Amino acid sequence: MLTDAVKGERFRFGGISAYVAGRGAPLVLVHSVNAAASVAEVRPLFEHFAKTRQVFALDLPGFGHSERGARDYTPRLMTDALHALVAQMRARGVQGPVDALAVSLGCEFLARAAGERPADWGRIALVSPTGMNGLAPRRGAAGSTRQVPAMLGILSVPLWSGGLFNTLTRPGVVRFFLEKTWGSKSIDEAAWDYAVRTAREPGARFAPLAFLSGKLFSADVTSVYEALAQPVWMSHGVRGDFTDYRGKALFEGRPNWRVTVYPTGALPYFERPGEFIADFEAFLATPR
Repeated sequence: MLTDAVKGERFRFGGISAYVAGRGAPLVLVHSVNAAASVAEVRPLFEHFAKTRQVFALDLPGFGHSERGARDYTPRLMTDALHALVAQMRARGVQGPVDALAVSLGCEFLARAAGERPADWGRIALVSPTGMNGLAPRRGAAGSTRQVPAMLGILSVPLWSGGLFNTLTRPGVVRFFLEKTWGSKSIDEAAWDYAVRTAREPGARFAPLAFLSGKLFSADVTSVYEALAQPVWMSHGVRGDFTDYRGKALFEGRPNWRVTVYPTGALPYFERPGEFIADFEAFLATPR
């Protein structure tokens, strides 16, 4: 049985699993999307901020303890999961705009949610956000995706889909991809262990196969980021496979945006927790 990714109360709503811990101003954490994603990817931040805030972190649909059935995994589904989390937070007495941090592809979902319902969301932190590689803006039709035609159908053929996913999530392969994320062999071993275990849960392949087909990437993501009126802090590293952020040039001059670059891989809070947390806390102290 899959254990909890972080220490806190785990609760469910509409097939979604989330954790909560601490007291104080609310903070939402959103993990990335990959073959073995879960709340474990934001564990250092959850543990730190639970000392001073009420921290919520959800397993996105198809990951962790959330429902993993064969269904239509789309940016809309992921964004609606964030809207549903806020509704649950309101039922628990949380009022006012909610500060939030997301990682990698999770940034696209958080940005869309914040743009659709700006009154719900306060300061927005984007760690290694997708959709900023290269110089060409992505301003496709609203809600459109970057799905490769027929790719999901090919990946989902029962004859080989299970074997393909099992190969991609073998312990050695998971380590290989985490080393690409870190840009170093010095990965977080607890994150690796949990990734291996969560990828062995029933139905674990469905959401990652949609991810591999491009279906979870938004073709209008530049427009989504441009619509953010809240304070935005973007950060990224310079090592590993996730270092092309030339698209940030569209946002660096905006008065509500700030950008920080760390000499790390794609998850700087694992490698330089003190520095990252100090910068994040300073951002959370800025006026809305």
